[in-house]
Amino acid sequence: MKINIPLLALALGAFGIGVTEFSPMGMLPVIANDLAVSIPTAGMLISAYAFGVLIGAPLMTLVFANMSRRNLLLLSMGIFTLGNLISAMADSYNLLLFGRIVTSFNHGAFFGVGSVVAMSIVPPEKRAGAVAAMFSGLTIATIGGVPLATYIGEVIGWRPAFFAMAVIGVVTMLALRLSLPPLANESKANVRNELRVLSKGSVLAALLLTVVSSSSMFTVFTYIVPILQDETHASTAFVTSMLVLYGTGLALGNYLGGRFADRSLDLTLIASLVAVTLLLALFSVTVSSPMIVAPLIFLWGIASFALVPPLQSLVVQEAKAAPNLAAAMNIGAFNLGNALGAVLGAAIIKAGLGLSYVPLAGAGTALLGLVMVLWFRRGRQQGSQQSPVTAN
Repeated sequence: MKINIPLLALALGAFGIGVTEFSPMGMLPVIANDLAVSIPTAGMLISAYAFGVLIGAPLMTLVFANMSRRNLLLLSMGIFTLGNLISAMADSYNLLLFGRIVTSFNHGAFFGVGSVVAMSIVPPEKRAGAVAAMFSGLTIATIGGVPLATYIGEVIGWRPAFFAMAVIGVVTMLALRLSLPPLANESKANVRNELRVLSKGSVLAALLLTVVSSSSMFTVFTYIVPILQDETHASTAFVTSMLVLYGTGLALGNYLGGRFADRSLDLTLIASLVAVTLLLALFSVTVSSPMIVAPLIFLWGIASFALVPPLQSLVVQEAKAAPNLAAAMNIGAFNLGNALGAVLGAAIIKAGLGLSYVPLAGAGTALLGLVMVLWFRRGRQQGSQQSPVTAN
């Protein structure tokens, strides 16, 4: 599928948000040392961002429901820029925490509204691919932006890294303003309908699946730098190269997830979750070997992000009567999984089990997601079989 200009603008915004969301994970030891806090405490910066997304996603979507979609996207990136400026000027842990929360309020609205816009400008059979095209900015961020921010954080300092993210926000706002049409709402949004859709069992099940699936990824990725430093005894160059390798895997997984989800959402989810479970279990027992760790990280990146396009498409598909809030809530669900994953990883570390047990916890969470997919698929199949009988 050829990426059109609106999708390129959305992908640019996704790039900026991706750098902001993921780069603190790579700078975690630097931030912890500079602000004199522990690694698990610094990890709460990631959880706070994720919980902010969970709150901001429905709030921004409902409060600005009748704003033109382009203006809502611009507003979200304005919040993004402000939050990163606060983070760049933070001289304490609490102020940095506040800046992260402010930044987080843009996330759900941008990806939620952006995914609906992306799906609306392509044929129905290309919708998952359109979501993947927008999320390609997120994966490119993990390949180039996050490792670069990690390097800047270690060599220059973490504050200049956040300032650079604010600059990305300004550039993105300009690109969105020039590249997107007005995207005005043709009719007033029905907030009641949007809220009613969230009560549907199939929508709630899809959102819960997103929470569980993403928590598997972030249980490990939040602490990937200390895992590589302490368990693999990796150098800074090796850690940076692993972040690039993981980001490359995410990009490939995003492409494959969008391509195969247009053929079968369920089978794409099943195959990806099986792969994540096996790869993380193997990672936990081979973490001391750099030669094995490198290909595992790449394959894990592919499998973990192949989940994103089908999960987003699944929620929008199940909430087709009022997709805006549901799409934003799914981004919130993804970040709730982010927060829960960070908390789970911190609990493993605090319990004294060791960093090598963190990937094993991620594997267990992925296995739970696999069980949920199979259950969800069975329920839909039974519903489709019963509906003709009900009609008669």
